[in-house]
Amino acid sequence: MVSAAPARGFTLVELLVVLALIALVIAVASPVISNVFPGAQTKAAARELAAGLRFARSQAITGNREVGMVLDLENRRYSVGGEDDIHELPEEAEITLVTARSERIDERTGVIRFFPDGSSTGGGVSLAFGNKEYRVMVDWLTGRVRVLD
Repeated sequence: MVSAAPARGFTLVELLVVLALIALVIAVASPVISNVFPGAQTKAAARELAAGLRFARSQAITGNREVGMVLDLENRRYSVGGEDDIHELPEEAEITLVTARSERIDERTGVIRFFPDGSSTGGGVSLAFGNKEYRVMVDWLTGRVRVLD
């Protein structure tokens, strides 16, 4: 007589238990990882800020209009083109804005503006945490955005 081989595989309950354990490990590990790499948020914020500036430049070129990124250092946030989409900057970072005097709204708020030809008012934003500093620089002639560390 030939006996049937037992079915191989996992039950649904076993799979759910494993998925629950993975979710628990991820939930516990996330804060630990961010504490191990405290400057990671600052670096990510610098890259996000550079992406926002590049977006403002592309909007100025494609829309054939001036587009500015408004940086509010007091409230630690910025927006592109007066949009309602406001981006937060990390609490941990010390932030400095360098822009043209004519682009200063007040002591803690300023604009980096892009023109339809791709040029800009120029300037930069510095995000520092501990001994690490990331500078997001905008060339006034070309509008090129770079992140320096």
